[in-house]
Amino acid sequence: MDERLIFYTLVLLLGIGAQWIAWRLKLPSILLLLGTGFLAGQFYDQSEIVDQQTLFVLVSLAVGIILLEGGLTLRFSELKEAGTAVLRLVGLGSLVTWVLSSLAAYYVGGFSWQVGILISAILVVTGPTVIGPLLQTVKPKRSVNSILKWEGIVIDPVGAILAVLVFGVFFGHGHGHGPMGATGVLLGLGKTLLVGVGLGYAAAWALSFALSWHWIPDFLQSVVVLTVGLLLFTVSNLIQHESGLLTVTIIGIGLANQERAKIRHVVEFKETLRTILISCLFIVLGARIGIDDIQMVWKEALLFLLALIVIVRPASVFISLAGSSSVSFREKVFLSLMAPRGIVAAAVSSVFALELAASGGAFAPEAARIVPVTYFVIVGTVAFYGLLAAPVAKQLGIAMKNPQGILFVGVRRWTIEVAKLVQDAGFRVLMLDSNYEVTSSARMAGLPSVNANVLSEYASEEIDLVGIGNMVASTPNDQVNTLACINLGHSLGASHVFQLQPVDHEKSERQSASAEFNGRLFGNRAISSAEIEEMVEEGAVIKKTTLNEEFSYESFLSMYGEDALVVFRITDEVLKVETPRLNDPSKGDVLISLVFDPSEKLVAPTTELDSSGPEKLP
Repeated sequence: MDERLIFYTLVLLLGIGAQWIAWRLKLPSILLLLGTGFLAGQFYDQSEIVDQQTLFVLVSLAVGIILLEGGLTLRFSELKEAGTAVLRLVGLGSLVTWVLSSLAAYYVGGFSWQVGILISAILVVTGPTVIGPLLQTVKPKRSVNSILKWEGIVIDPVGAILAVLVFGVFFGHGHGHGPMGATGVLLGLGKTLLVGVGLGYAAAWALSFALSWHWIPDFLQSVVVLTVGLLLFTVSNLIQHESGLLTVTIIGIGLANQERAKIRHVVEFKETLRTILISCLFIVLGARIGIDDIQMVWKEALLFLLALIVIVRPASVFISLAGSSSVSFREKVFLSLMAPRGIVAAAVSSVFALELAASGGAFAPEAARIVPVTYFVIVGTVAFYGLLAAPVAKQLGIAMKNPQGILFVGVRRWTIEVAKLVQDAGFRVLMLDSNYEVTSSARMAGLPSVNANVLSEYASEEIDLVGIGNMVASTPNDQVNTLACINLGHSLGASHVFQLQPVDHEKSERQSASAEFNGRLFGNRAISSAEIEEMVEEGAVIKKTTLNEEFSYESFLSMYGEDALVVFRITDEVLKVETPRLNDPSKGDVLISLVFDPSEKLVAPTTELDSSGPEKLP
């Protein structure tokens, strides 16, 4: 028992540790997870702790959860500009990938035609376990992000179903059943679609109905959705092999696109669970790869991998998207450089390798090569695409490395001046307010502006945040600022949303809002919106100051006094939002601040910016 306790604890520790290191180093987390698992596997044999059958069951359930979570993030609104591309990639693109991969598996992979077609069907999939973390790292423009996210999630059940049908055609279903004919293939496909779509849609409708009528208490809603998803995943697989992946994907998509029940808390719970599952599964699966396995297949696997990367994926993207005006050439190039394989490929290949080996037929000897080749492809594609995606996306202009731009929620006189200096320094800015007049004034000042309510679905789902890494809530309404931090903190991260000091922070516990819901304080000292407006009325101006040997931070404070409000700091071309907890600026830093300077005065714009009142949502 002690050994098992230590094993499972270390798996979780290594997984989360690899995730944290990847975050610190800005590397693809999957790459570090697989590498950590592989190294750990060379020192410890986990087969005595987790047998193959148990592992495959756990992996299958975990994949079901991950696809359920992935489906919960798919909104039909994203398909307005990405729908045609997704359909082409999942339809024609999958067919091209399958055919070309089969040729590569036969001619350079060393497989027979039958096994080559099977392994190529398995490798059609990409999957949210690898696409999701890479998209979080790369942060491409919204349309490209939607295409890859939809393709990665939808194509998983497509690939698994295709592999089942191929296995049935060439090898039968095991247990004495012979190969399927054309009629059997069509019946199997029809049954899979009927079971997957039927059960998935019915479950999504029933869950949304139960949630909207509050038949399930809040503390049970997330686990009920999870339990129902896993139950139907199992039932679907019992009725029709591998239809469970389609079922849970449909459940997720159905819940994401209904309007009766609120599901954000369910999505957040699944995201946390997904992180834990991915961390543990890739450690365990990576540890299954032995050096002997790699030595047995590395030459053929390397050639097969190169064919997939250099020929198959680019051909699939450019053929399926030929003539598409909605996807630019640069976007096609990036899409052709994003096809990593993940857990679904590992799980499905392991299952079919076991079934092929158990059949004892002429193809049984090839079964031993399926898993190591698949794992080689997984590691190779994750490493290649993971390391290449971010710099290529930056060069193609569809993503920005380490986005540092600022979204200003609430257009004021002083935020316009601050935003102009930030933009002039080379960082993207975006102004958002519900008052049309003030957003028009910002546009007249040369600043990109959006006229929208920050609490609307449009603000959280539709605004293109490429290059935006932080949000500053600067409206006169403290409650709106807090809600803006809650709403956008989900996409930007809680550590990247800032707001002005609420005026009620010094009131009693009963009268002040809980600090738990607030964003981080904006500015080098706590200051409210009313206090900033008072400074502006008294003649404070926005200044940009470079610190050097002659003019240090102490000199800055001596000249402008302790009342000087530093709001941004640029250090080595990195933009930092100033907060009270940051260290004092040093030589070489560029400060953007609000100070009293007798020689200057902030010039008010032609349009009055105070018209949105404290009760008007920005």
